[in-house]
Amino acid sequence: MTVILQVSDPHFGTERPPVVEALLALSKELSPDLLVLSGDITQRARSRQFAAAAAFVRTLSVPNRLIIPGNHDIPLFDVATRFIDPYGPYKKEFGEDLEPSFDAPDCLVLGVKTTRRYRHTDGEISEEQRARISERLRAASASQLRIVVVHQPVAVPRDAEVHNIAHGSHAAIAAWSEAGADVILGGHIHLPFVLALHQMTPLSRPLWAVNAGTALSHRIRKDAGNSVNVIRTSLESPRSCVLEQWTFQAPGSAFVRASEQRLG
Repeated sequence: MTVILQVSDPHFGTERPPVVEALLALSKELSPDLLVLSGDITQRARSRQFAAAAAFVRTLSVPNRLIIPGNHDIPLFDVATRFIDPYGPYKKEFGEDLEPSFDAPDCLVLGVKTTRRYRHTDGEISEEQRARISERLRAASASQLRIVVVHQPVAVPRDAEVHNIAHGSHAAIAAWSEAGADVILGGHIHLPFVLALHQMTPLSRPLWAVNAGTALSHRIRKDAGNSVNVIRTSLESPRSCVLEQWTFQAPGSAFVRASEQRLG
């Protein structure tokens, strides 16, 4: 079994210290095999915020990491850096690979950079990305759960959030489903949810959209606090997983398991 901890939108620079400590404790308790950090690592892409985030990731001590940037990880007010070297501050702490992957006997996890320097908040999945990820998905073994990680979501649970869907998502959902994707992880809107995409549009096979809330920031929504996702795969039941949502509870200052759902 592979245990995946999905942490999204921590927005370092706005993090809540008690929640930081609680997430460190949860990670120690769960001992995940893979950390998925699905963007908006910082609030304003400042060097000190990236440094704080990198120190936090090191403290988590998860042996494998898959990290992608979010729109907040591109400088907003430093226009020169935004257009000349938009991912420079990010790369200094998290490396050159903006679309990393993780390959294990029971899962394949593929990162997709949906941010663009010419878009402030909107995400985008290009035709090239759609084709390249499809090729990787088709090459996966029969025993591997196939997960794609984006920042901006490919689907949302209510009409008021439709403007947050990444451009090109409809085509990507169709192509990645046909190529064998099982789960698409996202973040961006600080709202945790699970959507059966195969029940929303005709697809060749089941495909789930799983979103995470903000892990650490005080920029929480009225209807959602701080939360993270935990995914547990299984060699005994290939192409399926158990998804757990863990939410921060102020009484006790700890993350507690709020829900559990089998996908696949």
